[in-house]
Amino acid sequence: MIIDIKHLSKSFGNHEVLKDIDFAVHTGDVISVIGASGSGKSTLLRCLNLLEMPTSGEIYYRQENILSRGVNAPKYRAKVGMVFQNFNLFNNMTVLQNCIVGQTDVLKRSKAEAAETAMFYLEKVGMTPYINARPRQLSGGQKQRVAIARALSMNPEVLLFDEPTSALDPEMVGEVLAVMKQLATEGMTMLVVTHEMSFAREVSNRVVYMNEGVICEQGTPEEIFGNPQKQETKDFLSRFINT
Repeated sequence: MIIDIKHLSKSFGNHEVLKDIDFAVHTGDVISVIGASGSGKSTLLRCLNLLEMPTSGEIYYRQENILSRGVNAPKYRAKVGMVFQNFNLFNNMTVLQNCIVGQTDVLKRSKAEAAETAMFYLEKVGMTPYINARPRQLSGGQKQRVAIARALSMNPEVLLFDEPTSALDPEMVGEVLAVMKQLATEGMTMLVVTHEMSFAREVSNRVVYMNEGVICEQGTPEEIFGNPQKQETKDFLSRFINT
């Protein structure tokens, strides 16, 4: 088990966004987190990446509680990387520089080693022709592929994807999903908040349905899509598929 979440809750003021979440991620898992907007999916990921501090509960990474004092957040984030909805690239840097900076700053790699690693992953996502381009010169799909290469360059154990295709034009969604599918086949451990039901159904080994801050139901894609047990899950999925 890489990540173990116990009794995780998160409130913003009086609004409880996550309620008593228990959840585990094992090596090689591809977990799709689905649910309506506002169900707490992105907040769960942001807590996992320490971008939000949970109100209560524990998050264990390799048996260490990452919410305890003295945890090095940047180092932890190198191991549990995140790909954002809006790419979060540095606009004043080239594609290659975007993929080097975290390696040299956090992992203390030499510039040469960082560049070699960056080039390897940029090639993997098909972005080597654009290494000298700046983000403003790229399409949304290209930006997201660079963001994935940047996260991979840190050699993470887990990648968190926060609705990675929702800011993209429809014709660009496929190119990003293709990269993610390839990563899944190579054994990358992934936790994906997504509205792409075909990805959840075809690529995941586990699907988690969240509703109003709780994990309402989870299981294999066959169980969740083929035989959902809870009425809320059935109602949600009926908008996408005839279950």
